[in-house]
Amino acid sequence: MQDFLQLGIDQELNRALRENGIAQPTPVQEASIPRLLEGKDVVAQAQTGTGKTLAFALPMIQRIDTHKAEVQGLIVAPTRELALQITNEIKKVLAYKKDVNVLAVYGGQDVERQIKKLSGGVHLVIGTPGRILDHMRRQTLDLSTATHLVLDEADQMLHIGFLHEVEDIIKATSSHRQTMLFSATMPNEIQRLAKAYMNKPEKVKVESTQITLTDIKQSVIETTDRAKQASLFHVLDMYRPFLAVIFCRTKRRVSKLYEALKQHGYNADELHGDLSQNKREKVMERFRSADIQFLVATDVAARGLDVEGVTHVFNYDIPEDVESYIHRIGRTGRAGGSGVAVTFVAPKDRGYLQLIEKGIEQTIKRKTIELETTNEQHAPTEKQHQREKKESKSHTSRGGQKRKAKPSNEKSYSSQKRSATSKPKRSSRPKRHSQ
Repeated sequence: MQDFLQLGIDQELNRALRENGIAQPTPVQEASIPRLLEGKDVVAQAQTGTGKTLAFALPMIQRIDTHKAEVQGLIVAPTRELALQITNEIKKVLAYKKDVNVLAVYGGQDVERQIKKLSGGVHLVIGTPGRILDHMRRQTLDLSTATHLVLDEADQMLHIGFLHEVEDIIKATSSHRQTMLFSATMPNEIQRLAKAYMNKPEKVKVESTQITLTDIKQSVIETTDRAKQASLFHVLDMYRPFLAVIFCRTKRRVSKLYEALKQHGYNADELHGDLSQNKREKVMERFRSADIQFLVATDVAARGLDVEGVTHVFNYDIPEDVESYIHRIGRTGRAGGSGVAVTFVAPKDRGYLQLIEKGIEQTIKRKTIELETTNEQHAPTEKQHQREKKESKSHTSRGGQKRKAKPSNEKSYSSQKRSATSKPKRSSRPKRHSQ
């Protein structure tokens, strides 16, 4: 495998990469960087977690002319969270290129502050379609000088409904631009977009099996729709995650499950597209600092979610394709750590499970759960309420504080610096199911 210098990345960027512990390029970087440095358009099919941000960012940064006080590069991302993640990754490698000015523009942020910074000579803009268009209409962002354009997570932008906005942005950039399109999947709409706006793009594809992440222990819980919620509670009590993401298929199901978790004493919050930018920001800040133990989210809201210390992923609703499955479970087992991914499968979901197993070329281990009573599928019995009240009083009298959930893999994460107040807590309720 080549190193970054052999790929054509300059000494300054290479030095910054090494200081951030990045010495060897990933497959998508190795395939994309030489082509992009030659000025070619590239369509890359790659998942989150493959290193695609540096694959398009390094060549773009290297080719920016800092003597020109104008926008030369534009990166368009579907969500604020992903735009911020890309910005943070780029800033890490600018230690020896401090004259490259980078700005993130997104909704929920003070627009006047963005306008002020844009007037100061920004070279590289990273933003969401809505806010980019807002600045274009205000004439505070001139994209006619942008000769490098990246569409990141293109399939999700189209899924959210940003096709027309993306086309308007593309048309505003230089006709001599270099266009880079990165997407986890390649539906017909993406292929039409590439054909319409790209110049003989070269294709790069990172096979899904390369990023199935062997450090993730995968399992399937066979259940029914009626028993799914009780099964989830049982598994949460059994694994006691340090931090976990629970995926649901729709915003409505996210909210419904979040309310159920909250009512049963779990330290949880929700993340989906109906929340305001300010609310989403606060939720992510609390999750990153481990003030929230369980984050219930949709696929779109979790795009770009990269949080250190996520030990478990629970697919409460099974994803409908292998790409989404890989994206979801990739939220754990990052940076060389281990992780656990549990998928709940009802009889009607077996077709999706077969597609996923075929895509990752392996059979996922099946498990079943024995619940104590059918009543527990809906709500605790009166006897349980009395037992919980008695044990809660007992715990309070002994220590004056609620119990803290001890993560099952505490040894792996004991080195993480967490204060006692920020460590995720669980209710003092006893576990409701036998183990």
